[in-house]
Amino acid sequence: MVPPSFPQPLDRPPGGGRPGRLPGPRGPGRLVSGNQLSRHSHLFGLPATPASVGLARRTVEELLIAWGVREVVLDNAVVVTSELVTNALTHSASDWIVCEVRITDGSVRIEVEDQNRGPTLPVPGRPGPDDQGGRGLLLVTELSSDWGTADVPHRSGRIVWAELAMDADEPAPP
Repeated sequence: MVPPSFPQPLDRPPGGGRPGRLPGPRGPGRLVSGNQLSRHSHLFGLPATPASVGLARRTVEELLIAWGVREVVLDNAVVVTSELVTNALTHSASDWIVCEVRITDGSVRIEVEDQNRGPTLPVPGRPGPDDQGGRGLLLVTELSSDWGTADVPHRSGRIVWAELAMDADEPAPP
């Protein structure tokens, strides 16, 4: 059940609509606003419960299949979605999260908005070999062409986004 205060889609891109650039893993990167025309876009909300990770994965997978995205990109997008939603649930102390998946010319963009109640910004961890967690943003960095964060204007919230190139190479066999 979605709480009554669940935000409705606004007339602005989920990236905050600000024209500034955010630093990504490869330096100053994409426009925060995601200011490209989308060929396909879907926005959905989820309660902040562990079951939402699986629901987000299935939703993104079904959308990207329907939109004809290549299997390697689709698989990577599902993993990235899983990691971003898991981080939002684990670190933001949110009651709800909002996800958006978009296809623009040349990329799949995944955005996960939380209520930003956590104490720190998302950063890749440095897990030891025996650590059970801490690898999520390392995976996002490896699978994405770029990723970053943006504050939601005029209210508490943060968006963590990732872009995956549509022309990603097929993975090498193991």
